[in-house]
Amino acid sequence: MLRLSALEHEAVSAAVARAEQASDGEIVTIVAPRSDAYHDVGLHYAVLAMLLVPCALAVLPQGWIDWGLGLVFGWNASPSRAALMVLLFVLLTVKFLAVRFLLAWMPLRMALTPASTKNRRVRRRAVELFRASAEHRTTGRTGILLYLSLLEHRAEIVADEAIHSRVEADAWGEAMADLVEQVKAGRIGDGMVKAVERIGGVLAEHLPASRDNPNELPDRLVEL
Repeated sequence: MLRLSALEHEAVSAAVARAEQASDGEIVTIVAPRSDAYHDVGLHYAVLAMLLVPCALAVLPQGWIDWGLGLVFGWNASPSRAALMVLLFVLLTVKFLAVRFLLAWMPLRMALTPASTKNRRVRRRAVELFRASAEHRTTGRTGILLYLSLLEHRAEIVADEAIHSRVEADAWGEAMADLVEQVKAGRIGDGMVKAVERIGGVLAEHLPASRDNPNELPDRLVEL
């Protein structure tokens, strides 16, 4: 997983400081390696693979099944129902464990995770971090979080009440597009800087700096 250098941290912090000078908004920036482990995704695929075993047995030609039973019990054996049930249980268990083992490899697990699931998990984690780091922590409720989740190549912007009530959600589109584009190219620091600059422009338009504009939240980039 890519990590940001000290220079990238300084560049993002400086971009936050510049953006906040032009508005009353308080920008919090967080970069996380991932938003979830997606263990349940691996479990769901393993259960599905296990359930497909009896379905496959139901459609296989009888000759193939007789051949397989002959390998296990011998060609002249007549296995009892209990023996067949034990064999079925073994097949189910092997299938379940095999898929679980394969999906322990994170790249494969992420490739099989639906995009909608990734979107929900990243959004949920962003909201959790916003509540812990920015929500209701400014006098005018002007905090805003820029959250980047590296594994999913997804980002979220979550704003406090004063910003959310004045700015439409699609106003952050350019900031998100710039960030994701740079991250996919491996330029995380540049992406965060560009996104912060875009956010600062939106904030300056809708929430320009007042005469009393204290710095209420840290400008530094938080890397989890």
